[in-house]
Amino acid sequence: MNFFKTALLMAAMTMLLVFAGAALAGQGGVVVALVISVVMNFFSYWFSDKIVLAMYRAQEITRSDNARLYGIVEKLVQKTGLPMPKVYIIPSATPNAFATGRNPSHAAVAATEGLLRILNEREIEGVLAHELAHVKHRDILIGSIVGTMAGAISSVAWMAKWGAVFGGFGRDDDRNGGALAMLAMAIVAPIAALLIQMAVSRSREYHADARAGEITGDPLALASALQKIHAGVERIPMYEAGPATAHLFIASPLTGRQFATLFSTHPAMEDRVNRLVEQAKTISRSF
Repeated sequence: MNFFKTALLMAAMTMLLVFAGAALAGQGGVVVALVISVVMNFFSYWFSDKIVLAMYRAQEITRSDNARLYGIVEKLVQKTGLPMPKVYIIPSATPNAFATGRNPSHAAVAATEGLLRILNEREIEGVLAHELAHVKHRDILIGSIVGTMAGAISSVAWMAKWGAVFGGFGRDDDRNGGALAMLAMAIVAPIAALLIQMAVSRSREYHADARAGEITGDPLALASALQKIHAGVERIPMYEAGPATAHLFIASPLTGRQFATLFSTHPAMEDRVNRLVEQAKTISRSF
């Protein structure tokens, strides 16, 4: 299923790039966009984790740097049977966390300073179990590809916008029609890319929440963490975050911005908490 979702996502993103290329420069633009999509898909697979970690200035740590965080990750990988991922801390006061990497053997988990400051150990364990669930089911590959390809589409859309302003970069077809097509692409492409992110990301978040509850045996700890993270993001938004990578985090770092909330890649916090509460009831009845 994850392989199918990845293939479908890459195909959809490729088509968006092709349409954007056609609007930008006709048949030549289609060829250019296809080349870009092939390069971006290859680049996404091998390097998107490094790009995302660099974007947020994440610093790799060892046990001697932060025994609390490192020890929780070690405890969880023993439960899940995963290889030990690299562990990073993001220098941000906004509480949040994400996982990235192309497969479980090349994975990384990152938590912000803000998250470590406001959550207790049970809650941090729930958050990191959620992230390791993404790792185990290779959701991080899908998320990394989404982020890189969405960024490429946004760049092409930006070029299309300025192409419309300057009349189509000298295209020989009808200049007014070409300019209108580029302007339409500049508007539609980023929204379409965001809708693809939404379709894939929301189901992944519910699944990772449930799996985290199973790993820790304490769904209420993750529910409490989500509530604190949501409140923390509202209070201290992560302004350096962008729509292309928002889906990687356990909670959207764009919460509080009207447009971003409308097109959020994450389910509503209340729905996630309610599901975890119900999961906790099921676990308590089983004993």
